[in-house]
Amino acid sequence: MKLYRYFYDSSFYMKLAGPFKQIITLNHLPLKGKLNDESLEIISNGGILTDNGKILEVGDFDSLKQKFPDSEIDFIDNEQIALPSFIDAHTHICFGGNRANDFAMRNAGKSYLEIAESGGGIWSSVQHTRQASENDLVNGILERVNVLLSQGITTIEIKSGYGLNIEEEIKMLRAIKKAKDKTKATLVPTCLSAHLKPRDFEGTSEEYLNYILDEILPKVKEENLANRVDIFIEKSAFQPEESRNFLLKAKELGFQITVHADQFTAGSSRIAVEVGAKSADHLEATIDDDIDFLASSNTVAIALPGASLGLGEPFSPARKILDKGGILAIATDWNPGSAPMGNLITQASILATYQKLTTAEVLAGITFRAAYALDLEDRGLLAEGKKADFLTYETDNFQNILYHQGSLKPKSIYINGEKIK
Repeated sequence: MKLYRYFYDSSFYMKLAGPFKQIITLNHLPLKGKLNDESLEIISNGGILTDNGKILEVGDFDSLKQKFPDSEIDFIDNEQIALPSFIDAHTHICFGGNRANDFAMRNAGKSYLEIAESGGGIWSSVQHTRQASENDLVNGILERVNVLLSQGITTIEIKSGYGLNIEEEIKMLRAIKKAKDKTKATLVPTCLSAHLKPRDFEGTSEEYLNYILDEILPKVKEENLANRVDIFIEKSAFQPEESRNFLLKAKELGFQITVHADQFTAGSSRIAVEVGAKSADHLEATIDDDIDFLASSNTVAIALPGASLGLGEPFSPARKILDKGGILAIATDWNPGSAPMGNLITQASILATYQKLTTAEVLAGITFRAAYALDLEDRGLLAEGKKADFLTYETDNFQNILYHQGSLKPKSIYINGEKIK
């Protein structure tokens, strides 16, 4: 009661949004394992009371209006539902250039190696990104962030990894930092200098990883450009043992770690768990034994259906991961090569169809479970004390979000309790 008295005394700043046909809070759900739709907390005729960027209370609109009579009313005069805004926990939206030719060649039957030898692949994006100015990169990031915001995504992870030397990687991370100051969205930078060994590096892949540890990461820390480090463990990138050593050393430097794991070859998701990574992302090639190992940990499995669609590869074994008790998040992997779509709801809806995921499992995977993967447990739920980031749809039933597979767009988007759309 004392808490409410304090807020009541500050009621000039309080806002009450509603009434909503349904509020899907995602509150009281477990972090791990499978979910059924019957477990969702759904508040009818609901209201969301916010103050100073935080949620104070979620409940019956009329009761909240009576309890806090001086709050500013954001009146919803047509049928809408509300739920936490979405979180995209894996993107590569800082880049230069375009790889439409890669996609066309892949669909014409060309192999990854053939595309790379013809000037495509990741190295193509590296060259284009190096040629781009820092300002070009900032503008490109903001254009893509605005696309994601329009979809109701208000927290976005962004990786470097198309610079691959100290000057260009720092340029990318500085661009992400500048973009953060120009948007209301939360941008979470990740250093992916270990994307692959650049062609112009004279030395072994292990020597390149040491170059990252000795040269790039100290600069990243000095300028406070990122507190997360990622690596691509794959036959065409970095090998398991050198990757393990790199991750442990990055962790010793004070970075959180995450891994591009099991995209084409199994085994690296196990390394992610063993070194205490926050997430293992991709997992299209994960085998059953490693699913068990992953699911028994607190490392988040991040499915990236956009990469499966872009490459024509199998989907991550999301159903098995959930059934074994794992933490599943879903992200876009938006990048200029393998996953150019950048539409989270469309991708998540397709993954749900093929992997038989419940609506509750999908919504958890793009809200509070994705937040956990980014170490941002202050959001992803509509509950007291959480960040007041939420969105609305002009519909009478939350099931319509996935049913329309991305064609139903958010009506309104709120960040810190303020309506931005």
